[in-house]
Amino acid sequence: MGIYGLRMSISDQDLVIEAAEAGAAVVRSHYGSALTHFPKDAGDFATTADVEAEQAIVDVLRGARPEDPVLGEEGGRTGRGATDRLWLVDPLCGTLNYAVRNMLASVNVALRTGARTTVAASADPFTNEVFWTGGAAAYVRRGGADERLTPSAGSKLVDVNLDPPFPNHAVFSAARMLADEGFIGQFRPRVVSTTLAVAWVAAGRRAAYVTDGHLRDSVHFAAGIALCQAAGCVVTGIDGGPIHAGAGGLVAAADERTHAALLTLIAGQRSRQD
Repeated sequence: MGIYGLRMSISDQDLVIEAAEAGAAVVRSHYGSALTHFPKDAGDFATTADVEAEQAIVDVLRGARPEDPVLGEEGGRTGRGATDRLWLVDPLCGTLNYAVRNMLASVNVALRTGARTTVAASADPFTNEVFWTGGAAAYVRRGGADERLTPSAGSKLVDVNLDPPFPNHAVFSAARMLADEGFIGQFRPRVVSTTLAVAWVAAGRRAAYVTDGHLRDSVHFAAGIALCQAAGCVVTGIDGGPIHAGAGGLVAAADERTHAALLTLIAGQRSRQD
């Protein structure tokens, strides 16, 4: 079997890890260097690292799955294969952190097959950890060894996303929740500003993660959501309904008790608006 045949035979599970690691290597190599900024909407921007990391990821995916479409944050959708498979690529989640030499960033790659995310990986470029799932469970890979992820609410740390858009602002605001005495009495807020924090819920490093927004086919959130689901977290929209339905948004919690407490706080905002 030639090199091309070997690449085609790699499993999706191994491929998603390899792709995330390739992107993480690029992000790590550019850290601390002078970065060209490419303006985007609403004051957002990409950097040289974002663009080159996405290209490295796409090269890995194309080498093994040349017919599969890829949706990248920077390059948009490429590939015309007639398939229900779609790779979702976020080459550097936490660009604003990274651009000011803050090491809170991740590289996210996920494969959606039909309506399901079947494999996913979220790589931390600076700890050399890759959080990954093949669907049945979730793991973290360090130095080639895999450890199964076990959610825990023990820290009481809840990460919230304060970045727009806020489609449900009239009835829910993460910023308002942070000022709620009920929240302060139960949890300790964190704002990491990268979806690496979603993977941390699966890993037991956060009790929960909360965000507003419409997240279906989101290159930012697909990997983290899949990791949390595979690890056994409680994952819903901000209205407590199925993810990607109803009001949208995300509440990913380590256990039912934490999830219920956060939904009560969110519902309290709605009742005060009525």
